[in-house]
Amino acid sequence: MLDKARYIVVEGPIGAGKTSLARRLADRLPARQLFEQPEQNSFLTRFYQNMERWALPTQLTFLFQRIDQLHTLAAEGMPDRLVSDFLLDKDPLFAALNLPADELALYERLFDRLRPQNLPRPDLVIYLQAKPDTLMERVRKRGIDAERKITETYLERVAEQYARFFYAFEAAPLFIVDAEVLNPVDEDKDFDLLVERLRAMRSYREFFGYA
Repeated sequence: MLDKARYIVVEGPIGAGKTSLARRLADRLPARQLFEQPEQNSFLTRFYQNMERWALPTQLTFLFQRIDQLHTLAAEGMPDRLVSDFLLDKDPLFAALNLPADELALYERLFDRLRPQNLPRPDLVIYLQAKPDTLMERVRKRGIDAERKITETYLERVAEQYARFFYAFEAAPLFIVDAEVLNPVDEDKDFDLLVERLRAMRSYREFFGYA
């Protein structure tokens, strides 16, 4: 599967290591990178300090950022290989998690209106799973200022939303990685094994974890 996939997305909740794994995978293939830019979202730090107040501008800023990136990609033409750390269709996940009903309705109208038509469909999606306490440990370890106010309770809600989203996901072949026991970001042996398993992937949905 890996050798035939031109457009690969690595996804997962905060702290799962999706961007780091996407970067490492892009270097190995090699492939062009298309990554989120949270450092360019001026509302993000305020969101983690007061989620109720800043959820909508934070969410809309990310939505516009991702749509602008996809428009640029469409204008330049699809590269031979592309690795991304975001799936646009997952964007409403955080909106549903963080917005009250009236703001969610507004967001959904904007999403439906602004979502680019005829988006290229990923050839492969890699979904990293981990428990909230593991996510919390990794968030603290990386020490990003904007994330210092994140709580384990919030990460638990995020992880639940991801699990529900990918339980019903059928838009592309899905490779689920148990990032609780595997660390393909920091461990070379785990990364090499991940690449080997991705190359051998034959089913539309597979799970990768130590027995």
